[in-house]
Amino acid sequence: MRLWGTVASAALLSACSGGIVPPEAGPARAPASAPAPARAPSRPGSLPETPVHLPARQPTPATPLSAMPALAAPVGAATAAAAGVVAGPALNTLPITQEGAERGLTAYRLSCSSLQRRTDSTGLTQGADWAESCRAAANWPARDARAFFVRYFETVQVGDGKAFATGYYEPEIHGCRERRPGCEVPIYGIPSDLIDVDLGLFSDDLKGKKIRGRVEGKNFVPYYDRTAIEEGRLQSRAPVIAYANDPVEIFFLQVQGSGRLRLPDGGLMRIGYAGQNGRDYTGIGKLMRDRGLLGPGQASMQGIMGYLREHPEEGRAIMRENKSFVFFKELTGAGPLGAMGLPVTGWTSAAVDPKFVPLGAPAFLSMDRTDATGLWVAQDTGGAIKGANRFDTFWGAGDDARAIAGGMSARGTAWLLLPKGVLARLTAAAPTTP
Repeated sequence: MRLWGTVASAALLSACSGGIVPPEAGPARAPASAPAPARAPSRPGSLPETPVHLPARQPTPATPLSAMPALAAPVGAATAAAAGVVAGPALNTLPITQEGAERGLTAYRLSCSSLQRRTDSTGLTQGADWAESCRAAANWPARDARAFFVRYFETVQVGDGKAFATGYYEPEIHGCRERRPGCEVPIYGIPSDLIDVDLGLFSDDLKGKKIRGRVEGKNFVPYYDRTAIEEGRLQSRAPVIAYANDPVEIFFLQVQGSGRLRLPDGGLMRIGYAGQNGRDYTGIGKLMRDRGLLGPGQASMQGIMGYLREHPEEGRAIMRENKSFVFFKELTGAGPLGAMGLPVTGWTSAAVDPKFVPLGAPAFLSMDRTDATGLWVAQDTGGAIKGANRFDTFWGAGDDARAIAGGMSARGTAWLLLPKGVLARLTAAAPTTP
């Protein structure tokens, strides 16, 4: 599960995700100048140095396809089934590119074992529904990837189908394993005195609710907030797994929940979300916007970072208004993992609300910008990715990923791709409306 929330617009930095953010936090992720063509995701180990100031990439506008007529979803609908579903357009009429279909097939194949095993919280599918397409996916040739989706899937619209997409990425920043001049911002592991409490053990009314804190004398109290931690309260309480050279970069790495450190010798150290202090997340983007600190063109992650660096004392105080603090661990293996415990793929994986999109399922987004339009596979979740048709798109690592995710804020229409026959079963089971 990501703590790396969405990076998209400053307004969203008040809310979210996506890649990778803890459920308790959930951060967030506006466009800038000239269009740039989409590029393939960067490969591990071949990333260029990330510049300190990188402008948000200007999106190429597009006209989204219209949603299908649908009844208004019941107020407070908590799942896709409760929100109501209708048939979407025929799959062969959707503009799925060959490249997008190939990436989608690869990601779907990876998700198959989990799709068939896990309970679908949306109320739409059963594990057996995915079996036939998963068997076929195992050996389906990439050159016919588009035909695979047309053969085995139908589109379904949840509620009114109106979609909103943000973006997240895997940051790469400068760091070192040992403290040295110019590399002195600690990256902490889990503190030894941080305690998780499952409130459901004390009351059935509190099932599914948890809190985090520490013991002080005979009392259980909230854990140290960001200010206390930055002022040294974790000494002897938490291991320092690495150091970084820029507190602003570390702040945003915590928003993302996962990232890579470029070490002095050129090597990479991958770190990921290990825990969080239990304090509520405050999105500083909305806070800064409400105070009039962000001018035209600054409503992006890059604009926020620029302001924080140009006003270091004020910037430190602003960041400390977000009391949430993330702890990390070193990761091994290739690529960051999503909420399914599987690697997420740039330009393909998306974080969703698993009560409205089955984890592992494909979806087609038709959005008002071209880079967000296409086939995505739901392989992650995020603390602020909530509700129907809400997607946080993952863009990989490197400069391009950072620029796209930092400016991603797209609206349009979403359709889920479910195995053929599922909609007929849901329709037959639905109560008759007078």
